Amino acid sequence: MTSIIAVFFFGFLILGMPIAFVLGVTSLVAILKLGTPGLIQLIPVKVYNGIDIYPLMAMPLFILAGDIMNKTGITTQVVTFALRIVGHLRGGLAHANIVASIIFAGITGSAVADAAALGTLLIPSMEKEGYPKPFAAAVVAAASCIGPIIPPSTIMVIYGSFMGVSIAGLFAAGIIPGLLMGAALMICAYRTASKNNYPRSERRATLREVAISFKQAFIALLMPAIILVGILGGFFTPTEAAAVAVFYAFLVGIFVYRNIKLKDLWECLYNMTSVTAVVFIILSTAAIFGWLIASEQIPQKVGSLIFAISRNKYIVLLIINFILLIVGCFMDQTAALIILAPVLAPLAQKVGVHPLHFGMIMCLNLVIGLVTPPLGACLFTVCSIGKMQLDVVAKPLWPLILALIAVLMLITYVPAICMTVPRLLGFA
Repeated sequence: MTSIIAVFFFGFLILGMPIAFVLGVTSLVAILKLGTPGLIQLIPVKVYNGIDIYPLMAMPLFILAGDIMNKTGITTQVVTFALRIVGHLRGGLAHANIVASIIFAGITGSAVADAAALGTLLIPSMEKEGYPKPFAAAVVAAASCIGPIIPPSTIMVIYGSFMGVSIAGLFAAGIIPGLLMGAALMICAYRTASKNNYPRSERRATLREVAISFKQAFIALLMPAIILVGILGGFFTPTEAAAVAVFYAFLVGIFVYRNIKLKDLWECLYNMTSVTAVVFIILSTAAIFGWLIASEQIPQKVGSLIFAISRNKYIVLLIINFILLIVGCFMDQTAALIILAPVLAPLAQKVGVHPLHFGMIMCLNLVIGLVTPPLGACLFTVCSIGKMQLDVVAKPLWPLILALIAVLMLITYVPAICMTVPRLLGFA
């Protein structure tokens, strides 16, 4: 039965069938092959149970809050503030891009949303200032990976809900790795900018100029602060925090900026519904598929195969990272997470990896997949904005990807990077 599942799964995937249907059709074929028609009655129950998870409500709400904030036009204020801080460095706009991505990470929680919002503004601006357009697009794409790591994060909401891991704990675990990603990208960008003599601001911004730009960006900066303090301080759950974020974004758009119209809200709701529907369909069909692979003891078989190579914790983690990086190049991050998390998480726990630590390892692996060819969603986003071919952007992107992989290796083998904040806050 395991071979039948594998043949149909990879066969449908190669044919280009959407992943949700791959999971559902493969599961149906396997159930029929078992010769027990009564099992078909389990399908509606499994489909319902796959999405009947209360914390998942946070995901569409965070998406909606991020979309509303983007509609208010805060991008310019955030980028200006970032430029005042780091614009004097060689390659100032590239560094401002990365700092802005760190700020946006606390607003949208989505890499693709960050890439679209910042790419539309910064790719033309960087090209106008003398940066090669492929480099500008590469920086936007790589920096967008910070979005799902610094809380709030939709991928962490899905992982925590699906695997029964504290979402608040995952949010806490993502703070330091997200900042490290930003630092690694800035070092890489600085080396490239220095080598090619890319431009920078003529002078360092004064404290007064920094204070003025901070005041202008304060409303945007306040949103992630409210979310983080509320969740990590125990004032509300991640789901409640998402609802508060929507309410805050709505008030900002209606009463502060006064530029949100009914049409804009409709577009935000439509986008939220579209994204949520896709994820929920994958979750529901993955519930059936997950039951099948559990009944066939596929996690145990994969574990035995890996343990046959080595039982050393560091070797096992290296193999897991390799698998996830390869899968991330070819599969949607949500589908990859849902399929592989139940298989790989037990292996990690057997070699002594904390569930929060492994959650961060898995999330960062799959986020890197958003910028790796051939199917990186953020890579395609910046190529579309810049009207460039994928291979043109990929060349300056590879050093930035290697910087992200270096951070991945660091958090994999130095657990304290992920676990210090959760332990301080009582999540681990």
